[in-house]
Amino acid sequence: MNDRQPQIVQDRDLARRVAAGEKDAFDHFFHEYFPRLFRFTLTRVNNNPDLAEEVVQRTMCIVVRKMGTYRGEALLFTWLCQICRNEVTAVCKQRRIELTDDLPIEDHPAVQAALESAASDKHRPEGAHRREEIAHFVRATLDYLPAKYATALEMKYIQGNSVAEIGAALGIGTKAAESLLTRARVAFKDGFRSLWDFEPGFIVD
Repeated sequence: MNDRQPQIVQDRDLARRVAAGEKDAFDHFFHEYFPRLFRFTLTRVNNNPDLAEEVVQRTMCIVVRKMGTYRGEALLFTWLCQICRNEVTAVCKQRRIELTDDLPIEDHPAVQAALESAASDKHRPEGAHRREEIAHFVRATLDYLPAKYATALEMKYIQGNSVAEIGAALGIGTKAAESLLTRARVAFKDGFRSLWDFEPGFIVD
């Protein structure tokens, strides 16, 4: 696969090849996405690795059957996360495990995709229209937040700074920075919901 191809083109090509039953494509798909889906799932099942593995295995089985329906309207990982989250809900319901609605901002697939798009090289043509659409919602939401909240979120999830580094940059201690990030996550989610009272295609509920 040509690494210079736009990501969305690579995603469509991989999905087509997996749907066609190509073993090499499936192996690549499995090794690329199983670990990512496992990390995505783990935070949603009380950090239970056995349960997370079961959910991801179920998800992969469903995805392989449905791969022919993937049209590339969102990145493949975003599409996988939508299916995986449905499986989390189904498995936890079967086992009567109570889910929490207070998910970390970075684990929400829509926010994750948006933050990744904001952090990407804007000169690359990878899904430019789609990435700009997603990034617009995040930038506007960040602009809506108090400056310290926006700065903390950008430093943490776009620039990859540690909590200690965020605290130092903002002139506060590490514990205060952790508290600030917690409040910023809540404010971001609340702001996102209040600003966008409709659901673009990339929003996952």
